[in-house]
Amino acid sequence: MTFTEPQASPLALLVLGRESDPSSERGVECPGELPPASDPQLVARARTARSALGDRAFVLGHHYQRDEVIQFADVTGDSFKLARDAAGRPEAEFIVFCGVHFMAESADILTGGHQQVVLPDLAAGCSMADMAEIGQVLDCWDALEDAGVAGTTVPITYMNSSAAIKGFTGAHGGAVCTSSNAESALRWAFEQGERVLFLPDQHLGRNTAVLSLGLPLSECVLYDPRKPSGGLTSRQLRDARIILWRGHCSVHGRFSAQNVADVRERMPGVTVLVHPECQHEVVTSADLVGSTEFIIRAVETAPAGSSWAVGTELNLVRRLARLHPDKQISFLDKTVCYCSTMNRIDLPHLVRSLESLAAGQVVNRITVDLTVAANARLALDRMLALP
Repeated sequence: MTFTEPQASPLALLVLGRESDPSSERGVECPGELPPASDPQLVARARTARSALGDRAFVLGHHYQRDEVIQFADVTGDSFKLARDAAGRPEAEFIVFCGVHFMAESADILTGGHQQVVLPDLAAGCSMADMAEIGQVLDCWDALEDAGVAGTTVPITYMNSSAAIKGFTGAHGGAVCTSSNAESALRWAFEQGERVLFLPDQHLGRNTAVLSLGLPLSECVLYDPRKPSGGLTSRQLRDARIILWRGHCSVHGRFSAQNVADVRERMPGVTVLVHPECQHEVVTSADLVGSTEFIIRAVETAPAGSSWAVGTELNLVRRLARLHPDKQISFLDKTVCYCSTMNRIDLPHLVRSLESLAAGQVVNRITVDLTVAANARLALDRMLALP
């Protein structure tokens, strides 16, 4: 296995959750510190509690979780796969979601009323999802109505959004998408209307519209919720084919086109593989672009001896390197910001959740308002019906 940890430098402080990179996008920082290493005795406690719960509990682990948590997951996957897995276990009384808040909300929407979804740490949020608040989206829709285009605009929201945003999307005739079916979702949306409001990740929306649908960049406009009318004129809204929300992933936003150039110089013959949440210039500089599941499959099926530079969350890249020692797998950037909120789900929090459930106490339950859930389910069902 060939894998090099990020080297010491001023930006390496990002690993510990301190400082920020002034050249990065807004929000590309790691507030706070990562939790300390877990007490080895917690492993035995987790096993005992997990055994006591048996089939009553179903533990989901997102790919970006640390290994100490993943070892107790019944299934692993990306956000939507895990939510569907939860819905496929109606016999499980408790769904313990080792991920972030919007993922647990989606699980609550898709599971039965007799099931309870638990998030081990309520502080495990998502900076991207937080960049689109429901009040801001309602203001955006007002701006579209003032421009006379709301009636011909179809909202599409990324899975990485709050239940409230999914509910808004469902109530306004739109659908949810994932990074793997964003192209299908956009094609469907353009069959329903003249333009798309894409929430909340501008990069996934732009990359899909331009690289998959062939739209020119000039027909993509950026709506900034911090500015009146999003910083756009009514004419710009009317002329746009896709209105991109000014949001992004704080982890994938770290990668730059210079990272790609640097790794090609260091590793001749390397294949650069990145997530579509990366900036447009990164995606266009890479060799392969795809969802988390796509990244995993690409590495798994690659020939022995091949060389890869992967632009996604470090926990996953390190796990791929460990699982595939016959390949040279490197992290795309020399320094890294872990997904600091995803990393809040550590073994102490998981043990507390499992032991509490075993003792008959439900902690950190995630529930979605029934009306919001019903509208969000409409948007999810429309996605499920996509070809």
